[in-house]
Amino acid sequence: MNQNIPFQTINWSEIPKTEHPGETGTAYWQTVQLPVLRMRIVEYTAGYVADHWCRKGHIVHCLEGEFISESADGQHSQLIQGMTYVVTDEMSSHRSATKNGVRLLIIDGDFLKYQEEL
Repeated sequence: MNQNIPFQTINWSEIPKTEHPGETGTAYWQTVQLPVLRMRIVEYTAGYVADHWCRKGHIVHCLEGEFISESADGQHSQLIQGMTYVVTDEMSSHRSATKNGVRLLIIDGDFLKYQEEL
């Protein structure tokens, strides 16, 4: 399978938003899906708490606002504008929450698949 991505630009204002209810609040996603890469601008409304624990790998960059990335083991990481977290598939069970709302750039894809160490 060809995994090459040709040069292209993305005008996010032209990407439609889809609505995803959380445990509380709502997430709005603008998604660009390429063969081996997914990119999203995600906005969480004030009071948003994810309705599930996620084990997928991501690169998450906080564009505006702040949020908590909560791990199932009880750890909490606060990220504010300009901060990023990265995790490989299956390396963390995590979910997001925000008090005042946040806007994120989230990238995931095959390059974040878990690989056994040799």
